[in-house]
Amino acid sequence: MSIPFLNLQAQYQQLQSEIDAAVARVLASGWYVLGPEVEAFEQAYARLVGCEFGVGTGSGTGALQLALLAAGVGPGHEVITVSHTAVATVAAIRLVGARPVLVDVDPARYTLDPNHLASALSPRTRAIIPVHLYGQPAAMAPILDFARAHDLVVIEDCAQAAGARYQGRPVGCWGDLAAHSFYPTKNLGAAGDAGMVTTNHPEFAQRLRALRQYGWHTRYISQEVGLNSRLDPIQAAILAVKLPHLPRWNRLRQALAARYAQALAGTQARLPQPFADSEHVYHLFVIRHPHRDAIQAYLRQQGIGTLIHYPVPVHLQPAYQDLGYGPGSLPVTERLAQEVLSLPLYPELPTDAVDRVAMALREAEEMFRQQDQD
Repeated sequence: MSIPFLNLQAQYQQLQSEIDAAVARVLASGWYVLGPEVEAFEQAYARLVGCEFGVGTGSGTGALQLALLAAGVGPGHEVITVSHTAVATVAAIRLVGARPVLVDVDPARYTLDPNHLASALSPRTRAIIPVHLYGQPAAMAPILDFARAHDLVVIEDCAQAAGARYQGRPVGCWGDLAAHSFYPTKNLGAAGDAGMVTTNHPEFAQRLRALRQYGWHTRYISQEVGLNSRLDPIQAAILAVKLPHLPRWNRLRQALAARYAQALAGTQARLPQPFADSEHVYHLFVIRHPHRDAIQAYLRQQGIGTLIHYPVPVHLQPAYQDLGYGPGSLPVTERLAQEVLSLPLYPELPTDAVDRVAMALREAEEMFRQQDQD
């Protein structure tokens, strides 16, 4: 039985008539850039997050870049974030001309370890970007305490955590701004690139709307240098169809994650840990295994798709070596890169597929044990 890592067609097939009708509605309207479809989805998603304002962008990376620009971050500034993340987090900092300052992650939570913030602080520090990785919220309370004590802007990277909660409140409403991605693989995914920035600050919202469209406060008149990063109305219409299903899809992800945890109990796999202060929404189900590469190879032979999030930490990638972080500088991050493996998980994944993946992993471990005995 072949088990793909992800099956995007399954979700489309469930909602095909509604999605097709939404796309047709946009095409028939003749309004193909911004407009009422975008505004309606911005308002709906902001309500879900618990924020007053939502500003749609062309991608999650664009959302991060615009959030930084709206907060006044630019050349000469430093932004503290993590290396154990999708490269977009760090790329956005570079794109606004600021310097990323990378810190290690908590070895259990896999998100920014607040204990490292003090050592990363400098007179040039302007902002902190905590990443809610894999669907697990970062420890926002101590991060915010540190930021307020040092007058720093907090920009949440919520790209992998749509619907997740920290201390009972949705991620995306904790910081000054929050960047969201609706890349097709996400818990709430579009049919292409799409993103949003949420905030409770009207001045940020106003600036974001100008910056996403060339710095226009008045049409065709740029008051400042901006970007072209606008949420497409077709994507907004598709996302509006999917949005009411997000809580149910997240519950299905959580149920599948619980089944994985039960099925993998007693193996060498280190499983995602629950935290009493958070609701994990399992954008990815990521295990750690001392024989990660061999496990992945065996699963591939069995027709089971897996991915590694992420195989090379950002600080060790060629484009970022000028930041000055060599091997060994972020030990937890580097250890995770050698051990993490993402198993198939999406709302439409059959439960027996979870059992098959777990059985294959157990078969691989047994094979390794026999080889060691020989």
